[in-house]
Amino acid sequence: MNIDRQIEFDKVKEIWAGLAITDRAKEKISEASLYFSENELRKQLRDTTDARNLIEKIGTPPLQNISEIKDILLIAEKGDCLTPYQLERVERVLAAIKRLKDYLEKGKIHHNSLAYYEENLDALVELRQEICNKIRNGAVDDYASKELGQIRNQIIKCEEHMKQKAEQIMRSYKACMADSYCTFRNGRICLPVKKEYRLKISGSVIDKSSTGSTLFMEPSSVAKYYEELELLKISEENEVYRILYTLSSIVLASAPILHENLTMIEKLDFIFSKGKLSLEMDAIEPTINTDRRIRLTNARHPLMDKTIAVPLQFDIGQKVRGIVITGPNTGGKTVAIKTVMLNCIMAQCGLHVTCKQADICMNSSYLCDIGDGQNLSENLSTFSAHITNVLEVLREANKDSFVIMDELGSGTDPTEGMGIAIAILEELRKSGAIFLVTTHYPEIKEYAAKTEDIVNARMAFDKETLSPTYQMIIGEAGESCAFYIADRLGMPNEMLKVAIRAAYGEDAVKSYLFQNPESNLMKRNTAKISKAKVGTDHAKLSTKYKIGDSVMVYPEKKIGIVCVPINEKGVLRVQLPNKKIWINHKRVKLHVAATELYPEDYDFSIIFETVENRKKRHDMQRKYTDAVIESDE
Repeated sequence: MNIDRQIEFDKVKEIWAGLAITDRAKEKISEASLYFSENELRKQLRDTTDARNLIEKIGTPPLQNISEIKDILLIAEKGDCLTPYQLERVERVLAAIKRLKDYLEKGKIHHNSLAYYEENLDALVELRQEICNKIRNGAVDDYASKELGQIRNQIIKCEEHMKQKAEQIMRSYKACMADSYCTFRNGRICLPVKKEYRLKISGSVIDKSSTGSTLFMEPSSVAKYYEELELLKISEENEVYRILYTLSSIVLASAPILHENLTMIEKLDFIFSKGKLSLEMDAIEPTINTDRRIRLTNARHPLMDKTIAVPLQFDIGQKVRGIVITGPNTGGKTVAIKTVMLNCIMAQCGLHVTCKQADICMNSSYLCDIGDGQNLSENLSTFSAHITNVLEVLREANKDSFVIMDELGSGTDPTEGMGIAIAILEELRKSGAIFLVTTHYPEIKEYAAKTEDIVNARMAFDKETLSPTYQMIIGEAGESCAFYIADRLGMPNEMLKVAIRAAYGEDAVKSYLFQNPESNLMKRNTAKISKAKVGTDHAKLSTKYKIGDSVMVYPEKKIGIVCVPINEKGVLRVQLPNKKIWINHKRVKLHVAATELYPEDYDFSIIFETVENRKKRHDMQRKYTDAVIESDE
């Protein structure tokens, strides 16, 4: 079973992880689990308290994500040369370590034990200073070495000589130039020479314009400076690599200390994230016991708005191992049992709890059955899923377990469900586990009232506002208030009478005080189903219009004569002046029937065919001919 998801501890972890900085701390939070050593748990809770106190007194610690520096150290350990960018990242991490050391040093004034982790951090001041002296703005600084400074000065002078020489030639051959300034092509300084003066300038063509009318030439007198410049750049590159390799070797030598620093930063990030969560949730440090006792004062669900949530009072100890909670469906029973277990789990994970005071026992396991658990893919009904989960809980439950079950025995026949619920409670009682269950069965309330180690409890409910107060009253059994709630929410009295009569008999109906006057269910208008129309009979359509009928064509209201009757698609052909058209029968209306216009044996080809086609047809009827009747389609 996924206890984190069922109890919503996974959502607490999401908030918690959002307060961490380093990837390793976030990963550790996602894997956070219970502590079963009392000494270790007490240490974890002290760390959380110290972290919160330190944040409250001197502010948030200057932590930063260090995942990138791990990759950089791996490169150095392989013997590769680190780039200026990577060395700057190392320097920034060392600066962050120095800030963290200073932060923790301030904490020593408050005698905070967490502050003494400062002694486990080494800011490697000399390495940081060396990097700062040699790397600046993502590059090796001119003053990183005397040799590099001299080489770069010589490069500047050489480039200046090249430019002066090029400008001197431009002035001397001004008429030969296509422009008034020199330019760079392929790393060489060039003059824009007009194509026709190519031979007047001594030098090499490096490039040309898109039109070919301008040649970019490097003068011969400038070329010798270019060769000198290239040699200087090679010397510069060699010196830069020498400096980078030297710094990389220093980083490599310091790698073990850096790894220890990173581990300590991740550890501190995890601890401080717990302190931040405590502040975020306005939580307190619980006391821990091994005496099977849980006492919560003004407890609230960590995920609920603290300005809205009503505090919960809860107490269970050695004499009482089980509590049966009853009350209305909206009374907050599920929230209550989740609040208790979630606070207990948080405490046993080394976190503060959302209570005013808390005394919580350590548990070997946390077991629960919440939600209907219906699984269509595995063909499990609600009741089957409940029983499967409950049996799993009972197999694991022992005297050091904490168990919660919601709506015990629900999802089946009430009588049988009640029996199964009592059997489950009896098994839990025998196991010695601490348990909280919610139910509606009155028989279970009676069972709890007369059974040793088990007590009833109810959730208080405001009948005026129909809202839960989230107040658990231990020692009293509750009622479901189902009829009262249904009445207040507008269920008609006739329906309520049927329900009360079925549940408690006719006498209960007479004694029930209805809240609303007689009312009926007002039916609402809903969408109406439109049935498909029966298809048009083609046989009837085919006789609707005959050849020769005079018809009116809409919407143009033109008069035409039918030349082809209606086909199976409901389309007919009509002869209009100068053209024939296909048209749906719904756009045509009979004007004058053919029987009123033409004799019975009238030859309609006179109207619908051309003289040429009629002549060809006449010839075809008398003799063989190659003529082709042209269609007017």
